[in-house]
Amino acid sequence: MGELFCEPFPGTTWLLPPDFPLTSYTNFSIHTAESYGNMLKNKVFDAAPTTAKQLPAFAYVHLDHDATVQDKLFFCDEDQRVLRDIRWLVMRTDSYIAPGLFLVTGFQEELGMLFPEPDSVFHHLGRYLFHPNNHVWGFITRYYDAYLATAHQRVGIQVRVFGADPESPELLQQITTCTQKENLLPRLLAAGEPAAAPSARKSKAVLVTSLKSWYYDKIKSMYWEHATATREAVGVHQPSHEKYQRFGARSHDTKAWAEIYLLSLTDVLVTSGRSTFGYVAQGLGGLTPWVMYKPDNASQVPDPPCGRDVSMEPCFHSPPFYDCRIKQGADTGKIVPHVQHCKDVSWGLKLVPHTSA
Repeated sequence: MGELFCEPFPGTTWLLPPDFPLTSYTNFSIHTAESYGNMLKNKVFDAAPTTAKQLPAFAYVHLDHDATVQDKLFFCDEDQRVLRDIRWLVMRTDSYIAPGLFLVTGFQEELGMLFPEPDSVFHHLGRYLFHPNNHVWGFITRYYDAYLATAHQRVGIQVRVFGADPESPELLQQITTCTQKENLLPRLLAAGEPAAAPSARKSKAVLVTSLKSWYYDKIKSMYWEHATATREAVGVHQPSHEKYQRFGARSHDTKAWAEIYLLSLTDVLVTSGRSTFGYVAQGLGGLTPWVMYKPDNASQVPDPPCGRDVSMEPCFHSPPFYDCRIKQGADTGKIVPHVQHCKDVSWGLKLVPHTSA
């Protein structure tokens, strides 16, 4: 944590002390016997134990993408009444679970006071907790000052490639069609077409983030080799191209965090659907992005190529599909009005403004 972030709380730390009683449990997983789901399944205690003696010393809450139905009972009021009496809870998740918390009736009053605008939860928490350390901040400020600061508008394009083919002409067309159709980037002059009348010269700085350099090279070449219909100057920049994701590599994580933060400093943002990299950038920046939908057929460009998201909140990719009140499977995107399904992940859940239809 210290290699990426500053401590958010002056005079204290968010890291567990060395003598914390559960530090030896370093390999929590879906198979951990002490997980709440497994303890329910194995009847270590009932869902509503009658005495404190029946409760374990700690419980592990497994909410990773492979969480079971029993694990996801964490989002039920009856189970929360049990969990609140267990002294230590340890959670592991690779998802943004906040939308699920808003389904818990017992949490709704407190969450409403903390977040009167439910579509700003990640923005407030992220800006409060996630501060780049001095090393990462140097990456951010040097790049921003050199390539982005003087532009009249900054456009972020986050490209996440799913699948085996990293260089997709269809995805490139989707990017260019989306950005030009939504007037985020100017269209190119056709052969023989007269340029717009001279006016105050404006510039756009385009920040492309991707593991590959191919998309950046193509977009940069387009705006170098052709004039724009608006006479705007378009500069295209990509901080790094690491080729593939390197889990646990410190320099790789540093660049990723710097690029997420740089994306959050843009004025408008285009993201790849289903990508948590883009989710964090939009949340930190308070940006409602244009999302490029993942096509069912990779050889076709989706129509429309992108759409404005309903909020800046990340999508919860592995939510519960269970209505705790009626104790049966249900569409959890229809329980409370400000928790709806995501545009880019049809089964996912997303926090939206109270007024969203």
